[in-house]
Amino acid sequence: MRDAPRIAFLASDAPDAQAALDTLAARYGQHAPEAADVIVALGGDGFMLHTLHATQGLDAPTYGMNRGTVGFLMNGYGEDDLLWRLAAAEEAVTNPLRMTATRTSGEVVEALAINEVSMLRAGPQAARLRIVVDGRVRMEELVCDGALVATPAGSTAYNYSAHGPILPIGAGVLALTAMAAFRPRRWRGALLPQSARVRFDVLDPAKRPMMAEADSRAVQDVVRVEVRSDESVCHRLLFDPGHGLDERLLREQFT
Repeated sequence: MRDAPRIAFLASDAPDAQAALDTLAARYGQHAPEAADVIVALGGDGFMLHTLHATQGLDAPTYGMNRGTVGFLMNGYGEDDLLWRLAAAEEAVTNPLRMTATRTSGEVVEALAINEVSMLRAGPQAARLRIVVDGRVRMEELVCDGALVATPAGSTAYNYSAHGPILPIGAGVLALTAMAAFRPRRWRGALLPQSARVRFDVLDPAKRPMMAEADSRAVQDVVRVEVRSDESVCHRLLFDPGHGLDERLLREQFT
């Protein structure tokens, strides 16, 4: 990266993020994402996910500064030393999940998920799922509110709230986590190799409808959802020294 990198500042609609955009762009210059050496995302974790999806075809890494709430994927906000922080930043590379969802109509919908792909009940009754891993039935019937497959980067998000494990970056595993499992009672899920291909079959879609979500993109009335890691897509995230994603994931387990 140059001593004076070309920066593309992107901001959420939040007032704090918009104010930061005006201040930083005036101070450091503003470039189009396609012409930038680095993208600086101003907002919260949701906006970071939006930015990564929107810029995934670009070579520039993304450095987030928190102008939202939790900010797990973000660095602290500061205006005075941005160029030094960008030059010193540590890089983490993550691969998203590719969801292929088949609806009751036969329509097939594909989407990428940086955090997780979730199966969620869409009616008053618990869902019934069959779980197939790499072509082999691993669970004939899971009765639950839902289930998800999470990446290491997303393991502290919905997965963690559902009592799934926190996964270190580079561990080469995915988390398969159940939400409010009724049968098998209290089944929490499994750890799978990153190369695993997971398929959820909805066993009673007419009576117990389900929806699927890839990050925040929802697909209604699904009958089958396949999930796999897509290593052809790489997201490069930058973090301040000593505050990288590995450190954050480790620290989260002791709080």
